[in-house]
This record gives sequence, structure tokens and C-alpha cells, in this order.
Amino acid sequence: MAFSSNGFSMFVLVCLVVISSLSVASCAGNFYQDFDITWGGNRAKIFKAGQLLSLSLDTVSGSGFQSKKEYLFGRIDMQLKLVAGNSAGTVTAYYLSSQGPTHDEIDFEFLGNLSGDPYILHTNVFTQGKGNREQQFYLWFDPTRNFHTYSIIWKPQHIIFLVDNTPIRVFKNAESIGVPFPKSQPMKIYSSLWNADDWATRGGLVKTDWSKAPFTAYYRNFKVTASTSTSAFSDSTWQTNELDAPGRRRLRWVQKYFMIYNYCSDLKRFPGGLPPECKRSRFL
Repeated sequence: MAFSSNGFSMFVLVCLVVISSLSVASCAGNFYQDFDITWGGNRAKIFKAGQLLSLSLDTVSGSGFQSKKEYLFGRIDMQLKLVAGNSAGTVTAYYLSSQGPTHDEIDFEFLGNLSGDPYILHTNVFTQGKGNREQQFYLWFDPTRNFHTYSIIWKPQHIIFLVDNTPIRVFKNAESIGVPFPKSQPMKIYSSLWNADDWATRGGLVKTDWSKAPFTAYYRNFKVTASTSTSAFSDSTWQTNELDAPGRRRLRWVQKYFMIYNYCSDLKRFPGGLPPECKRSRFL
């Protein structure tokens, strides 16, 4: 979808009017309008009047971008097409984060692999600067052939990770049992493509094949439904504290057949006892 300069100005004006008049607003994004290229120079590029963005990694540097705005609760959707071919050693990160030593963070990280092997989707939640809540999944499709939608729903009650609108993970607010939950620090959206061959692929056993560089990932169809205050969540759409029955079935399907690591099952990692949220299955 291409915009003339007048058309793009009208699009931005409509978005601003919608957001200013509603406590919860949904608006399709434009990379020129909504994001800043933060590092990597011309390895990060915006195309098609702001409708497509690419990040690249070569022997000199990776690249990254971040949103201009911060968000406190909402739904973030982004379509990604990951690095094709032999992507071993590379990581494409797409996440929400606040700043500082006690930052909060909600992570998607895509760990590259040898040609023909599946990507690993790594998820994590940080609260007050502490993470260690990893769950990892294989995907049920090749994420390098087409664009797929990766979403984060962040509410005061829970965080839901979705792939093509299929829930893969739910992290519920468990403050009642002493587990911190990210609910007070606004976060920006970040993404980066970088070399992590010291750990990303088979624990660092498989290194990046630089003869295949540059490695490139693509982004499109950014959409945010966000709010700047908890009062906006009085709307019934946002009050829902649980997945519906079909959503729960899809979540169980993904976790049964595609989950390959769950911190709540790693007894060796937590010899003193699993984290408290792990003792209640409904908080996973």
C-alpha cells in the first residue's frame, strides 16, 4: 500500500484524532512515523512509503530499531519474515522493554539454525530487572518463507504471546503470591538482528557462516491497540481475564506438541525450589 505525501499526512491526522478521542485506540502503523533506526546505519532500511522495514547483519555490524512512543498495556502486532537459509548464530529479537536496572521486558527472540532445521522461538518475561522465565518453542511452519504475525497482549491481569493469533504462552499476574508483574513502567518496542553464535545455536556449538552474509529479516503491518492508563481497561474487551475455550485448546496444542523448554519444569536449574508461579499451573 503506497501513500502520496498528502495521503500519508491524512493517514497520520486520522490516527491522531482517533487516539486522542478514545482511551483505547487501534491504528495501523507506519515505520517512518512510529519508529527510529537506532543502530547499524544503512543495514536498516524502510521501504514502500513506510510500510516495510528490513534489518541486516554482516561481518561488521547488525542493526536495530525502536518505537518513538512508550506504551503501558495494550496489544502489539508485527509481521516478520525471518532470515532464510543457514541462519545459525543469528538472533532476531522483537520485544517490549522499559529502561534502567529494574526494567521490565517482554521478549520474542528467534534463534537461527542450520538450513533445514527449525528456528527456535525463545520467550521471556522480565520484572524489576529479573528474568529467568524462559519458554521455548518450535514453530509449526517455516517462518522464513512468508510473513507471520507475532503479537503481545499486555494487560494488568496477564501477558499473552501469540503467533498468527494462536496463543503459545500466558504469564498471569501472580502478585497475590509475591510474584512481581510488569504494570507500572511504560515500554517501548524494540527489534534487532545480531550475531550471538556464542550461545544461540546448539549452545554455541554451531557458528555463524559469514559466507552467507548479509542476513536479512523483514517487518511489515505493525499495529498497536494501546492505552496510556489502566482506566481505559474498563471496556469489556480488555477486562477479559482468561482465554476463551478455543484459545485454551490452541494453547494446550502448542504447549503439548511444540514447546521444547519450560523453566517451570527445570528442576536442576532451581535446586532450591521452582519459582512460586510454577506451583500453580494456571499462572503458566
